[in-house]
Amino acid sequence: MTADDSAPADAFDATTLEAERRMLMSLAYRMLGTVADAEDAVQETYARWYRMPQGERDAIENPAAWLTRVASRICLDQLGSARARRERYVGEWLPEPLPGGAGMFATPPSSDPLDRVTLDESVSTALLVVLESLTPAERVAFVLHDVFAMPFGEIAEVVGRSPDACRQLASTARRHVRERRAGSATREQHDAVVRAFIAAAGEGDLQGLVAQLDPDVVLVSDGGGLASAARRPVLGADHVGRFILGLQEQRGPALTVSVHETADGLTLAFGEGGVVDSVAVLDVRDDRIARIWIMRNPEKLRLWNDAASDV
Repeated sequence: MTADDSAPADAFDATTLEAERRMLMSLAYRMLGTVADAEDAVQETYARWYRMPQGERDAIENPAAWLTRVASRICLDQLGSARARRERYVGEWLPEPLPGGAGMFATPPSSDPLDRVTLDESVSTALLVVLESLTPAERVAFVLHDVFAMPFGEIAEVVGRSPDACRQLASTARRHVRERRAGSATREQHDAVVRAFIAAAGEGDLQGLVAQLDPDVVLVSDGGGLASAARRPVLGADHVGRFILGLQEQRGPALTVSVHETADGLTLAFGEGGVVDSVAVLDVRDDRIARIWIMRNPEKLRLWNDAASDV
């Protein structure tokens, strides 16, 4: 999918094959929702390639397409067992937020600016949360077709269904995504509300904070049993506002807050001593914050601290 179909097999040496890793990571992350799971899937993909006899590898006309299909099947299998793993997860599970948006991984080339927006959104926490509600087959079909523009005939080879069935899977997923994302704010509206939220929180202004929250706002935090976090969602503007201000008071003056541009718009990172220990992603609908997702699991904050150490 990512290489010229006409390229001879012997043109794909180890260096060229490894160059596909960023694209496979991009695909696997969108399917699985965490960098660690994506790394495992990609590693297993390469392991299967190198376990094949040399003759079988030489017979593959397009190794890049082979890697894509195998990685997709591995992701499909992982998604099938994810529900059981999530049942053992401590507290609420959230997808891993990326500090730099779509630029963290390779993306398919596109000359259409509208496609660029779609690709950026496809690594947003807001969309990944919606993708969690899809069936494994729907998610794989949606990501492969709507994000990576894979033909349904090739998707059929991945999910083991007919091209028409895959087309229906992608259509159902697309409809669900649109319904769940209806009313989402523009980037400008989102960032304006986030700035007002930051100002009110910084002043300890409960009324000002509540004014930025939807009456039915939901706050979910993910500590994974490795960091303190609310075990259940916090519901309602007053409860969420008090929860936010309570967290600030508990952390005290050592708490640092930074604002970052991500695929979700302005996103907040919190920490102490130069170490990011919390990331808050805000979902804005109709000029109010409808969802707040707080990541506290340190295993899902590695890239944030890697980025901070590079500055």
